[in-house]
Amino acid sequence: MAEQYLTYKGRPVVRCGKSIYYGSMAQEYVVMMNVISEQDDNGIATATAIKCYLMKTDKTLKPMEAITQTSERTSLFSALELAAAWLNRVERAS
Repeated sequence: MAEQYLTYKGRPVVRCGKSIYYGSMAQEYVVMMNVISEQDDNGIATATAIKCYLMKTDKTLKPMEAITQTSERTSLFSALELAAAWLNRVERAS
């Protein structure tokens, strides 16, 4: 049975601890988002700072070489919107 992932705008969203990956590792680029800080909102942890990294998925590159763009956002929604725009742009450029 194939694994099912949560998706946003047709791309998979995978969480591992405080890191969230957006996009497919089978593509040339993926966005990694690290939750830097969060606040308690009625018992639910809500991200208040997220660092976003547009990265090449080439396994031969060192992690710092793979990063092509960075930004910081104050909510998961705005981080996902930025990530979607980045991946749309690099897909159109290919």
